[in-house]
Amino acid sequence: MLTEAENELLTRVGPGTPCGELMRRYWHPIAAVAQIPERGTRPVRLLGEDLVLFRDRSGNLGLIGDHCPHRRASLVYGIPEAEGLRCAYHGWLWAADGKCLEQPYETTEDPTSTFKDRVTVTSYPVQELGGMIFAYLGPEPAPLIPRWDLFVTEDVPKEVGFSLVPCNWLQITENSLDPVHLEWAHGNWSSYVRERLGQKPGRPAAPHTKLGFDLFDHGIIKRRVREGADESHAMWAVGHPVVFPYTLKSGSTRDPVFQIRVPMDDTHTLYWYYHLYHDRPELGVRPPEEWPVYEIPMPHLTASGEPEWSLIDNNSGQDNAMWNSQGAISDRWNENLGLSDKGVNLYRKLLEVNIAKVREGLDPMNTFRDP
Repeated sequence: MLTEAENELLTRVGPGTPCGELMRRYWHPIAAVAQIPERGTRPVRLLGEDLVLFRDRSGNLGLIGDHCPHRRASLVYGIPEAEGLRCAYHGWLWAADGKCLEQPYETTEDPTSTFKDRVTVTSYPVQELGGMIFAYLGPEPAPLIPRWDLFVTEDVPKEVGFSLVPCNWLQITENSLDPVHLEWAHGNWSSYVRERLGQKPGRPAAPHTKLGFDLFDHGIIKRRVREGADESHAMWAVGHPVVFPYTLKSGSTRDPVFQIRVPMDDTHTLYWYYHLYHDRPELGVRPPEEWPVYEIPMPHLTASGEPEWSLIDNNSGQDNAMWNSQGAISDRWNENLGLSDKGVNLYRKLLEVNIAKVREGLDPMNTFRDP
């Protein structure tokens, strides 16, 4: 288990926190291109900051603070211009780099006014890759966006799912280092859920008999042997890689998926499901602005205290129920970890090591500067 202080260290992501400073060394996916394909705005909460993503009438993206520095009106209601985003309240125009380009009334009354040159709004760089829009909130010079395989695979049907999960990012990521939950949450409990829905229960899940975890250049590889395998001859089954700091690559070789857990703040996570479908050409290859984007609903207890069984008859719903049931931030000082938690402990140590690197002024794992 962790102490309360250690739990704080690993879970808090706001400005100035140790883990928050680590997370600010990475590019984070904040939207799919299909969610803002042309002029418009979109609210963004990332690492404890409220921001507005916009695309102006020239097709350029910007990410700026969500309130106009004039009278604090929300820039989500802003008007995209040929360059920048204009506040709907009094017309102040903001460039993607945070500079004020126009203050209509100020220059009407005083054509020599330099007031606009003395006012700025928070701004951060954004880039597109693989049909996603990424933001960087850290110190300059920014590293490169990692060109992970699924993002740069072309001529394959793709779609994007997302969830707004009301809990801390760490308990979601730790789930990926926990192979045994597969046989219970997605096996035996799933069978019970089907029973509650009046459906035929599934077959009992094969228990795990061995677990293994290895560090590799980009994170942690999981390995497993399950009951029924001939352990005297069978190789370890290579599990899904966990790519530091918070991405799981799962699915099959033909239909892989990235599961990406972006910390919005200490108690909310933006969860992306980035799917490729090599075996479904009938879906058709579309440009990113036309990809299907769907929201995965969150299961909750009903007013009578009954689980929403219809939302937990699938892996995503089952995972979400287990994460949320731990609370907004899991109280890890009350844990009792066992032999199945080797991967969880390994990941926590890796997180501590990389927080320490940032404190020492070093680049953490998976920050790349050489193209």
